[in-house]
Amino acid sequence: MKKPLAGLLALAATALALAGCGGDDAGDDGKIGGEITVLTQRTDIVNTVFQDYKKKFEAKYPGTTVKFEAITDYEGEVRVRMNTDDYGDVLLIPNSVNADQLPSFFEPLGTVDELQGKYRFVRTEQTFGGKVYGLAITGNAQGYVFNRKIWTQAGVTQPPKTPQEFLDALKAIKEKTSATPLYTNYKDGWPLGQWEGSRGSVSGDPDAAIKLAKDDSPWAAGKEHFIIDSLLYDAVKAGYTEADPTTTNWEQSKGLLGTGKIATMMLGSWSVVQMQQAAPSADDIGYWPFPNQTGGKFHTVVSGDYKNAINIHSKNKATARAWIDWFTDESNYATDQGGVSPLKTAGMPKTLEGLTAAQTEFIEFNPAPKGEEGLAEKIGNAAEIALYDGKYRQGIVDAARGAKNQSKEQIFADLNKKWADTRAKLK
Repeated sequence: MKKPLAGLLALAATALALAGCGGDDAGDDGKIGGEITVLTQRTDIVNTVFQDYKKKFEAKYPGTTVKFEAITDYEGEVRVRMNTDDYGDVLLIPNSVNADQLPSFFEPLGTVDELQGKYRFVRTEQTFGGKVYGLAITGNAQGYVFNRKIWTQAGVTQPPKTPQEFLDALKAIKEKTSATPLYTNYKDGWPLGQWEGSRGSVSGDPDAAIKLAKDDSPWAAGKEHFIIDSLLYDAVKAGYTEADPTTTNWEQSKGLLGTGKIATMMLGSWSVVQMQQAAPSADDIGYWPFPNQTGGKFHTVVSGDYKNAINIHSKNKATARAWIDWFTDESNYATDQGGVSPLKTAGMPKTLEGLTAAQTEFIEFNPAPKGEEGLAEKIGNAAEIALYDGKYRQGIVDAARGAKNQSKEQIFADLNKKWADTRAKLK
């Protein structure tokens, strides 16, 4: 039986700590120059947009060479590679890395106090012990991306305020159009992890992540995970999703939504520009908040996307750091991709107009108490309910479509038991 990858990471982190490994500085003289390898998940633009970044960076720092390695199954492949020293010089921190593992795998970029004045998302994300280990490539609001023409054709022109209104909208789309109302992107897995982004958006609570780590029954009726995962289950059960989820394709899905063959996908706001690029007109693509209101208002959590970090074993940390600083401060990646810039001096992008028109309240999570950083994710990983990788939600889809003999109540009871049992062990 293979050990879960998150478990392998934990073993690797322990081994590094016991060995007193604080990184490998051999060959790194602190000067910016030489070659670095940058890992990226952007297989779609690595040979276009990223080549322009390479030219600009190398022009600013003569004597440097940037090589990119684009990885389709980023989470899966990089988690395995992190059991060795070979995981690039600069990489995006995988979601399965627990906060207390950060010092074993990545070089600190500075303290929270030093960086929070300039950058968003450093107070609570990829930090440990007051140190920051990654800077966001962009920031996202949370909700769903949709084809406006299809929704309008179905008679829905305002964002649904409740899960039932959302399901009613999907029903209207199925009955009045030829589009697939909601696409899960089941096969690739990670898009189902995007549903986790609605945590906090449902409750409007900036302490949602802290409270999740202290809850023994997150899937109890009325709680955030019950509401989020019930919506997924109910949509699949009602036949509002793709006919055969095992054949979905992420890259193809962008064109399908852009041209109106798919109506909706539950994704972070980073997805809007990609869908617009696949549509006849950018105006065909809209973005609305998760269909739930608290206190009569929609909410959305604004958070960082993947974080650029330095491999602690890199032999060229100075150039790696220069790349991260340049990418964050000068590349304009976040704005160009329709995201929220990690730079506090930048304003909100046009892609979020649908949220502001719906008078959505933007919130950021509060920092966890000392010693509880990333605790919810740690519990999830240990319980084999990794919150962001999509696998447990694949199980929900399987049950809802009849491929697995489990009711929604049974699924949620099982999730609650695993979560509670793991919390007890980690106390």
